[in-house]
Amino acid sequence: MADEPRLEHEHTPGAIRERIEAATSHSYLGDFVLGAVDGTVTTFAIVAGVAGAMLQPTVALVLGLANLAADGFSMAAGNYLSAKSSGHIIDRIRQIEQEHIDQVPEGEREEVRQIFAAKGFEEPVLSEIVEVITQDKQRWIDTMITEEWGQPLETPSPLRAGLTTFVAFVVAGFVPLVPYCLPLGLDVQTRFGVSAAITAVTFFCIGLAKGYIVRRSPLLSGLETLLIGGAAALLAYLVGIPFRGVF
Repeated sequence: MADEPRLEHEHTPGAIRERIEAATSHSYLGDFVLGAVDGTVTTFAIVAGVAGAMLQPTVALVLGLANLAADGFSMAAGNYLSAKSSGHIIDRIRQIEQEHIDQVPEGEREEVRQIFAAKGFEEPVLSEIVEVITQDKQRWIDTMITEEWGQPLETPSPLRAGLTTFVAFVVAGFVPLVPYCLPLGLDVQTRFGVSAAITAVTFFCIGLAKGYIVRRSPLLSGLETLLIGGAAALLAYLVGIPFRGVF
């Protein structure tokens, strides 16, 4: 019962309108989390591998920075191209539906009728729905995109998606390198320990954000991300152990 005031507030006309508009727009928070997870995992894996091989801290710093630049750009470019491809797909579908409506309008009306009949609408409401949708060509095409093709009307901005991923990758990925950049006067193992500690906190915080996005328990999501990141770091550390004294 304590949730009733909150639920009532969330179901006012204005709140409903805002929620629907938000649901149809792309959230770049997902791109940020994706970049942050990848950046932290890959950079700390390098740090862990260097620590396992007992190499000099400068090796971890150089390889880590190279990873931030190259892998961060690669991931951002991949996300950029993916978002751009999504936009091209929607444009192509829109063109196809435009041609179909122009060439076989009655067939397209029948498609609308069958789509909404499958949702449980019956006459005379069904005919009214078809009439309202097909009176406006833009609305008609939009309906076919979402209902027939199952595609969203809005696609992310390729540039913004790529830039968001790159910034998240670099910012979060730099965390494991912080102890190697500061003149702390620490030995190799202590630097690695500090790096592991602050990276663990970063993993957990990223997991909290991911839990918020997918509407899961933030605590469980934080622990899951921490365990996955820790497992990747452990594997990298174990790979480096056989190379102790080789370089």
